[in-house]
Amino acid sequence: MNQQEASRIDLFLETLQHLSEHTRKSYQRDLKVLLEFVNAQEVNQWQELDGRQIRSFVAWRHRQGIGGRSLQRNLSATRAFYRYLIGAGVAQHNPAEGVQAPKSPKVLPKLLDVDQAAQLLQIDTKDPLAIRDKAILELMYSSGLRLSELVMLDLDSLDLTDAVVTVVGKGKKTRAVPVGKYARNAIKQWLKCRDKMANNEELAVFVSQRGSRISRRSIQQRLQQWAIKQGLTNHVNPHMLRHSFASHLLESSGDLRAVQELLGHADISTTQVYTHLDFQHLANVYDDAHPRAHKKKS
Repeated sequence: MNQQEASRIDLFLETLQHLSEHTRKSYQRDLKVLLEFVNAQEVNQWQELDGRQIRSFVAWRHRQGIGGRSLQRNLSATRAFYRYLIGAGVAQHNPAEGVQAPKSPKVLPKLLDVDQAAQLLQIDTKDPLAIRDKAILELMYSSGLRLSELVMLDLDSLDLTDAVVTVVGKGKKTRAVPVGKYARNAIKQWLKCRDKMANNEELAVFVSQRGSRISRRSIQQRLQQWAIKQGLTNHVNPHMLRHSFASHLLESSGDLRAVQELLGHADISTTQVYTHLDFQHLANVYDDAHPRAHKKKS
């Protein structure tokens, strides 16, 4: 494929400025792989690609060990790219339409149970960094925030009087989420320390020792350190606190729509994974408690 045709990928990516950097990079990676495949097939123009070749592309990626979710993302990027090409008059049809990726087995997210969450959050020290970390962990578990949402949180997004935090989620969608009592108390303690640590005119709620906005990597490392220090044996990451928030809330309320709103999921099917977690919990209770759920010990 000549340089002009290949450069259409870059032109397409320039139209995606409304999306997050992470999403744009994913599109770029997916289309780079598609270009590699197309060149191997000696396709000269994008309009020459057909559905049979796209299915061959999916099969080729699958043989490389790429799972169903990643293949579905490859196809989504390809469909979006071809919609752009059709709009630009470069292609007449979308070869990825109707092509399906093989399904992957559903992998349930790992989470902490209620006792483990409480154990992790029992941080009792006057060290400013520990006070900050406690506020971070309490807020993530209290409000189910994504790591990126927490990192980008500014002071004017917090309303401790009304117990609400306003975050910008995926697709730059804004949502307001309640903040629990323990999280509010932890944040108030942190704000007393923050002014001594933050640089002038720094807007971030959570800052590093250098006084600037804390990084994702720093939170990940600090959380794992606290998990070890608090005696948790399993690996703990920030998303586990979000998963734990959702599962514990659903287990208590049974209100899937409310959990969807709090998590900021555009599609309720994304939230429904937590119904499987909740059923798994109930199944474990049944296995442990019902007299006919297991064989009698001899």
